[in-house]
Amino acid sequence: MVDAEKGAGPSNAGPKMNQYEERNIFLEQDVGFCGGILIAISILMCIVFFPLAPFFIIKVVAQYEKAVILRLGCIRKGGAAGPGLFFFLPCVDEIHVVDMRTVSFDVPPQEILTKDSVTVTVDAVVYFRIQDAVSSVCNVDNVKTATRLLAQTTLRNMLGTKSLSEILSEREEISNSMQHILDKATDPWGVLVERVEVKDVRLPQNLQRAMAAEAEAHRDAKAKVIAAEGELNASKALKEAADVIAESPSALQLRYLQTLSAIAAERNSTILFPMPIDMMKAFAEK
Repeated sequence: MVDAEKGAGPSNAGPKMNQYEERNIFLEQDVGFCGGILIAISILMCIVFFPLAPFFIIKVVAQYEKAVILRLGCIRKGGAAGPGLFFFLPCVDEIHVVDMRTVSFDVPPQEILTKDSVTVTVDAVVYFRIQDAVSSVCNVDNVKTATRLLAQTTLRNMLGTKSLSEILSEREEISNSMQHILDKATDPWGVLVERVEVKDVRLPQNLQRAMAAEAEAHRDAKAKVIAAEGELNASKALKEAADVIAESPSALQLRYLQTLSAIAAERNSTILFPMPIDMMKAFAEK
């Protein structure tokens, strides 16, 4: 609003003017001779009906609001008024009160065909606020509706270029990119997009079942590989133990006694005595 109050200075640029210069020229437009007469009549009416006039020419806007005043269809010099108390002329001034607070809205669920031909339903939430009240009134019919519709189309266009795995794993990056695109597109409307969040990504039921079956098969395959590696390590350890026992025959007897001690500790009624294989060889030779 400070820029609007300074007015337009002499232009040193070429024939092409930026948005700031166009806005200031628009603010300094003259209402003309007929407009001056209407303004004088309005002021005269306020003087004539002075006891009642203050009830119709005084307006108060809240701390979080700005009032854009159109005098005979043109933005009044000084830009937006408020917050606080201000005066306006009846019959010639039209007042548009703009809420400057942050506003949030939900983007309706959008059915999107991803890059890898998967149909998903995605919804999001957008937080924005109006930072230029004059632009939000002059450059767009309904700034909230326009921002909401733009967010829907931006969400569809952006996710249509992503695969399903990218949508599920890069949600933060998608939100930041969408915020940047929306902020740039709504800048001429005086809107600042503060935050965009992808809320939920819903998959079809058959796709969910297929992904669950794939994940379960992957877990089973991994479990079998781990079990096979355990058997391999156990077989190597048993081979080393057998080699050590084969070097000393008494070690095998000690192992027999240790096994009997373990069985007796459990208070079993049946105890098995192992018979050395060498004794069986003697019977086999006969």
